[in-house]
Amino acid sequence: MMRSGAQAARDARRKFALLLLFGSTAGVASADDASFIAPADLAKASGAEIYSHVCQGCHMPEAQGAAGAGAYPKLAANPQLASWEYVALTVVRGRGGMPAFGRRGEEPFAFLNARLDDEEIARVVNYVRSHFGNRYKKTVTASEVAKLLHPGAAAAR
Repeated sequence: MMRSGAQAARDARRKFALLLLFGSTAGVASADDASFIAPADLAKASGAEIYSHVCQGCHMPEAQGAAGAGAYPKLAANPQLASWEYVALTVVRGRGGMPAFGRRGEEPFAFLNARLDDEEIARVVNYVRSHFGNRYKKTVTASEVAKLLHPGAAAAR
């Protein structure tokens, strides 16, 4: 049976969520594990720390991207990052199988994905746009990120 790209992406996300849910007992991160960052600690994390704990698992440590179970675009020397809005909307709303990290309100299975507030999104967007061979000067602020449409925003009001 032939599946659409959207259906294949949904299936891949479901499989990944199940893997995270049921496969997590084999390697549970503890609070003293260097790979673990508590949600409360994200508030004071730098853009580099947020990238390291949230993004690099898919986009790789040097932002070179990856292919395999999914396709994770390279962020290094990426001309699409010239637009801060493109980067911020991708983090806020997700894109092509990447989960939305800027969700507002309560959603089923929201515990499977990290949630980043507007300040954290601004920090990681500024970090990615100024590292890995990217030299974009314009920095984004939390108030600019807040103006973007966030998933679940209507439900949170």
